[in-house]
Amino acid sequence: MQPDVSLVDPLEYNLATRNNAGDAIIRTAALFPDRIAIIDGDRQISYRELAEMIDRLGHALLGLGLEPGTPVGLTMMNSWRVLVAYFACARAGLVCMPLNFLLGADDQAWILQDSQPSAIITDSAFRQLHDQLLPGVASIQHVVVSDEDAPEPIAGLPTHGWQGLVEGAPDGPLAVLVDDRAAVQCLYTSGTTSRPKGVLVSHNSLVTALLSNALATRQSWGPNPTRMLVVLPMFHVTALNTLSMPTLLMGGTVLLVGMAFDPVRSLDAMEQHRATHTMMLPLMHRACVAEQANRARDLTSVTTAIYAMAPMPAELLDAVDELYPEADVILGSGQTEVVPATVMQWPEHRRSAPDSWGPQVPTVHVRTMAPDGELQGPGGTGEIVYRGPNVQLGYWNNPQANAEAFAHGWFHSGDIGHVDEQGVVWFTDRLKDIIKSGGENVSSVAVEAVVLGTPGVAECVVVGVPHEKWGEAVCAVVVADGTVPAEQLEAAVVSRAKERLAGFQVPKEVRVVDELPKTATGKILKKVVRDSLG
Repeated sequence: MQPDVSLVDPLEYNLATRNNAGDAIIRTAALFPDRIAIIDGDRQISYRELAEMIDRLGHALLGLGLEPGTPVGLTMMNSWRVLVAYFACARAGLVCMPLNFLLGADDQAWILQDSQPSAIITDSAFRQLHDQLLPGVASIQHVVVSDEDAPEPIAGLPTHGWQGLVEGAPDGPLAVLVDDRAAVQCLYTSGTTSRPKGVLVSHNSLVTALLSNALATRQSWGPNPTRMLVVLPMFHVTALNTLSMPTLLMGGTVLLVGMAFDPVRSLDAMEQHRATHTMMLPLMHRACVAEQANRARDLTSVTTAIYAMAPMPAELLDAVDELYPEADVILGSGQTEVVPATVMQWPEHRRSAPDSWGPQVPTVHVRTMAPDGELQGPGGTGEIVYRGPNVQLGYWNNPQANAEAFAHGWFHSGDIGHVDEQGVVWFTDRLKDIIKSGGENVSSVAVEAVVLGTPGVAECVVVGVPHEKWGEAVCAVVVADGTVPAEQLEAAVVSRAKERLAGFQVPKEVRVVDELPKTATGKILKKVVRDSLG
């Protein structure tokens, strides 16, 4: 059955019934207009001000002639402006595309060419980068500089200051027809390939995931709002979709303390603003434990302390328990393609299953699958696969990747593990040897391509090895060709990698060996190499 809405104006019907990520913040602002939505250093922004800026910027972007459905790139440090820009794009029917500026220039240039954004919103700190990258991207019509009133042109393009653009925009609600299934964001992820892939997520998926995350992290709706400290970079899905946006959806406060993680600033902010929630990488939690030993703060307001990207050793888990004496310390996990979190420990798993990923969240169905597409029962090891509204629309401009990802009616994660009788997910290994180092996904293939270009290297394999600080460290194992002394080869490999790769992709360790283990067909056995390194 379907209603006959032929006499209803399409825009009015859309506004009345749609599920739009930007509308979610407007609703929250209507109920809590005077609450503080974001604290960014000395700047405090109420929900009323946030909603007004979202619609003004949305009006301004459309006023520049940007077409709904086209991507808008964000090259920005963590700030309140990232969230305003995101929700303005959502309300305007544009696709928000936060860009990882820590990637190498070659990857960033490739992403711009692949996505063809209509505009770039950037900080002035990236002027030189954009002067280098933007001239070759014909689709870009405008550049907006977030922190300059009258910026000089970037790459010869029309360049606008954020403040003037917003002040000159119409005042009032932004009303644009936006379909629920339309893409709201595009995040590029390295995955296991040598080139990043653009992950498209719909409004429906995002709003569902935000509500699921709020529930999974036990955020309250009403008189006791969450105060979420965000220290991860906001070009990552975790900081955006798992932490910041659910907090704003629920009427809480997002606490920002700058781009570069600093345990002093982080702990001071938690104490000053009585933070209730935070998520950090294990290396960040360790730094906070050390800083608390230097100068103790009152952190009894923290009720949920999440860690992600890598497991934490028992001694560090115990130390984090002491750091946040009133908090549940839990692991959350997921991936960009299935808006995280997809799984999250319950508080009891801290003791009963600390090495697990925890059970699925309410909006994601998790199973494991054999290579032939057969679903595994409890305890059966296979590829971890997902179903549910959190799952992406698909990869941009990559039909082959989509065919592989959605085979057998499930989304394929590329991870190996099992689900036990209690529904708890246990991760075993990467299906294609992705390395997770310091919260970043590192493609071993991309690093190998650079290392193999080093004079003196005959063969190379790149694997992740356990590391106390980074979770995993990138390790290059090479066979010398005899033209360069072995003692000089390590420095040469690292030097070449630093010239051509992002910092997190550069090998932390280089080992020179006589030969690499191979199959009968000559394929290098990465698992054997990894196991030999411990």
